Amino acid sequence: MSNRMTSLVRSLGTFAFVAAMATPAAAQATRTWASGVGDDVNPCSRTAPCKTFAGAISKTAAGGEIDTLDPGGFGTVTITKAITIDGSAGMASILASGTNGVIVSAGPNDVVTLRNLSINGAGTTLGINGVRVLTGREVNIENCVIFGFSNNGIDFIPSSATMNVLVTNTTLAKNAVNGIFARTNGSFFARLTMSRVRLDRNGAGVTAGDNSLVFVSDSVAANNTGNGFVALSSFGGPAQLTLQTVQTASNGNTGVLSQNAAAAVRLSDSAIDHNGGAGVVSLAGGQILSNGNNRSTANAGGDGAVTGSLVVM
Repeated sequence: MSNRMTSLVRSLGTFAFVAAMATPAAAQATRTWASGVGDDVNPCSRTAPCKTFAGAISKTAAGGEIDTLDPGGFGTVTITKAITIDGSAGMASILASGTNGVIVSAGPNDVVTLRNLSINGAGTTLGINGVRVLTGREVNIENCVIFGFSNNGIDFIPSSATMNVLVTNTTLAKNAVNGIFARTNGSFFARLTMSRVRLDRNGAGVTAGDNSLVFVSDSVAANNTGNGFVALSSFGGPAQLTLQTVQTASNGNTGVLSQNAAAAVRLSDSAIDHNGGAGVVSLAGGQILSNGNNRSTANAGGDGAVTGSLVVM
């Protein structure tokens, strides 16, 4: 064999060896697994799970799913692609001391789902936000408990007009500023839908800020140190909050607050009871519109008055 042919054979052999070694390392699975006794050097398979969500997400294909095998603490995570993280196997916890629990910074067409997670901000230094939503197309937060953060349980400040957040069967508790906060810095809307959500012992339950469209149904804001539900237009952007079949009770201040001219609350079939301030309050031109089937009673600052009626169709 000529020297040239020998060199070619050797080169092809080296290329094949490198390719064989590189392919498994680059491979990503549609479903990966995390365990309290796993290791992030593992491939995150069912029989060789990873230890953390951050370790597993790098080995999970876009649009895939990370599942837990057993209870454990799985660490904070930044999500940059479409993914589902599901802690159905047991107490799947994220402990975020001095940082955010989950940051969603995904692509414009990505759907992210967080399901059956306990996201805890307690620690030597409190966590900042439980779930911080920045970019993506849709974020679903289902059957989660988010508590103990120094800012907001869910902090929703999107940077695009096509983004929606849906929160269902979730508890937000003991978050210092808000259970949930939504606004944008642009002319588009932060679109948030909540159903069967409990907001307990936060600073405020829900605050719909500038350029927000927030719909809440079948939910409770109780025992918050400030207000239960708030529409607050701080910079002139519309703050739109619809409350249907909700209860706001035993909060330290107002049950429902609408503040400034671009803020509007729409009330339907809801109960406002035993709050430390007034039941409903309109400040500086904020609107509170009722369809006439709500109840406000036994509030320490009086039951308050709505500013207008909803059109019943």
